[in-house]
Amino acid sequence: MESQADMPTSLPQPGRAAIPVALSSASVYPLSVHDTFAVAHDLGYDGVEIMVTNSQVSQDPGSLRELSEQYRQPILAIHAPTLLLTQQVWGAAWTKIELSAAMAAEVGAATVVAHPPFRWQTGYAENFAEGVKNIAEQYGVTIAVENMYPWRVRGREAKAYLPHWNPIPEPYENVTWDFSHAAIAGMDSFEQIRKLGDRLRHVHLTDGTPNGKDEHLLPGDGTQRCAEALSYLADGGFDGVVAVEVSTRKARGAGEREEQLKQTLEFAREHLRPKAVLAGHNAS
Repeated sequence: MESQADMPTSLPQPGRAAIPVALSSASVYPLSVHDTFAVAHDLGYDGVEIMVTNSQVSQDPGSLRELSEQYRQPILAIHAPTLLLTQQVWGAAWTKIELSAAMAAEVGAATVVAHPPFRWQTGYAENFAEGVKNIAEQYGVTIAVENMYPWRVRGREAKAYLPHWNPIPEPYENVTWDFSHAAIAGMDSFEQIRKLGDRLRHVHLTDGTPNGKDEHLLPGDGTQRCAEALSYLADGGFDGVVAVEVSTRKARGAGEREEQLKQTLEFAREHLRPKAVLAGHNAS
């Protein structure tokens, strides 16, 4: 078996876009982490993003390394258990971030995705920007804070996040951009990605509509300008990872799920090719 160090990390295979496309384990839910690696291998993804959940495999760097080697799928990102659904995973808020960073370093993942703090997480929310910067430096990884969206109760916004659900005006050095979250917030991802510039380190490729639901649609099925945003990243020399994070929960069997994930991968590859590459291809 090859060691993790011997495996490719973010280098594209011949004929593929320069920007690696990863498969998030959230995209195969309710299937397992093992299934994520198998599907990513079968469909030709460049690697995987692992969301840490109640699954013991998702929390175990040894198991993740074994699966990575077995399926020749590098782990390109770790999603920290900072969702409401994973409140009981890895204890206190800072512990979640530190253990995620430690595991990322151990499995060779360059990026940790983290949600902004909830307002009620005192002692964590107030010092979040400085804290994630220090932990990132300690473990030699990038911690990219994800854009979220406003919570609404009876038509009024409830202040759930501190300092805010929108990372753009905050002092975060690195940001993850999620198209579905942007749709809920009524934001244009193409415009916001341009504003982020070099602070954008990671992308969750999906889609959505401004109906208040976190739909995680296939790109092209919602209202976000996904194709334009990806093309902008390709032409601008983006050197992060695009991770497919779509919902396949309603898929009727493995065949439909794999077809949806294949379709999304093809969408990503098509729009992540720089114009110069496409021009050369067309000329030949």
